[in-house]
This record gives sequence, structure tokens and C-alpha cells, in this order.
Amino acid sequence: MLDPITIQYSFRPVKRSLATGQVADLFGLPECEPPQAVADGIALDIRPGDLVLFTGPSGSGKSSLMREAAKQLGALDAFALELPNVPLVDALAGTAEDRLAMLAGCGLSEARLLLRTPAELSEGQRYRFRLAYALAGGSPFIMADEFTATLDRPLARVVAFNLRKLANRCGAGVLAATTHDDIADDLNPDLHVRCFGEGRIEVERRNVKKKRCRSRTSFGSRTVPDPTGRTSHGGITAATISLSPAR
Repeated sequence: MLDPITIQYSFRPVKRSLATGQVADLFGLPECEPPQAVADGIALDIRPGDLVLFTGPSGSGKSSLMREAAKQLGALDAFALELPNVPLVDALAGTAEDRLAMLAGCGLSEARLLLRTPAELSEGQRYRFRLAYALAGGSPFIMADEFTATLDRPLARVVAFNLRKLANRCGAGVLAATTHDDIADDLNPDLHVRCFGEGRIEVERRNVKKKRCRSRTSFGSRTVPDPTGRTSHGGITAATISLSPAR
């Protein structure tokens, strides 16, 4: 259980200027008004290995709440990491099979993609690589703001579904925030935090069954992409990536 989180923002600027005063006068803003409450004493029951989804419209406070939770958990920000200038398959630790499984799980299983550097990827591909790179880092929790915002919606659902499986195998916790709630069922979060704005927040803990693999490999079960699968969506096989036991 995290410490209770309270977030408030003042409507007035820290530094006043002629321009800020003109804006206040133009829109009839009062000289003094109470701060905006984003969260007031919210206690989040986030446990090791939990996948937590923060949803809500823009400006509802979901990202602010997620970042405060991330500070307490020491979560690694997947989108603040400096990416290495090496081929994707060389960027992760572990055996070749471990690397392929992690990259495939994030929708990067095409051979030509695996030989490119992050700088050579499209925005959507680089987004998926950041998820794989953060998960492979071994942090107990990772954080992903604007989760799947840059992806088309069918692909976003596939990535969400695969991230759930990868998090289970790695034993990593994930904090994800998004305005899109269409991925909630595929992501199947342990904790769903819905932000409605003006301090209104609903927290739902789901009964998610997790299957832990007993394998001693760094990413869980030793799986490799099934080369017979039909690929689509930039390297994802059918509706989800097809994985088969390594031989």
C-alpha cells in the first residue's frame, strides 16, 4: 500500500507578469481562488508485479497521479531512457532466444527490424522497442505514460495483450496511463484507476489470474517466435504473437 497521494495545482502562475495579469483580467479570473484538486488522500494498493492502468480524459490528472505513484515505487520511465545505437537484437541482455522472445512480445519479430537500430525505426516501432528495453532492464516497476497513444487501435490492443503476458513472465510491475480505455480488457490490469477530473477517482482491483513460469531464463519461459505464423501489424502474428517452446 502506497502512502496517501494528494495533488493540488494553483490556478495562479508562480511568477506574475503583465501578460498573466492581462489574461486574468480578460477572462475575469478572481484574484484568489482555491487550488485545483487532482487527488486528495488517494491510497493505492499497488503490489509487487501489479499491472496498473490509469485512464481518464486529458487533464483529469491520471498522469500526475501515476507519476506520484511511480516516485514511491521507484519505477523506471520507459520513455525517458536513452536508447542505444546498436541493432535491436544486440540491445537487450540474455540469450538470443530471450531477446527474440522479449522483442516479439512487443511486436518486433520481423528479421529486418531486429537488425535495425532504434533510430531507424518508425515512431510506432520505437515505442514498442522502448517497452521491451524497459522490461529487459530488470526494474521491479516500469512506467509508460500515453500508453499506446501513437499506435493504431487494433495494434494498440495487441500490444496491450502481449504486455500483460510479458509482465507476467518477467514478474515486473507496470504503470500505464492513457486516454484510451479500449485497451483495458486486453491489458487486463490488476488495478484500474479511473480519473474523471476535479479530484474524482475510482479504483478497482481485479481478480487477475497470473501464470508464473518456473524457467530460470531471464525473461521467464524460453520461447521463440513461431516462424510459421502469419505476420501483420509490423511483426505481430495474427491477433497475438505466436510463441512456441524452444527446442
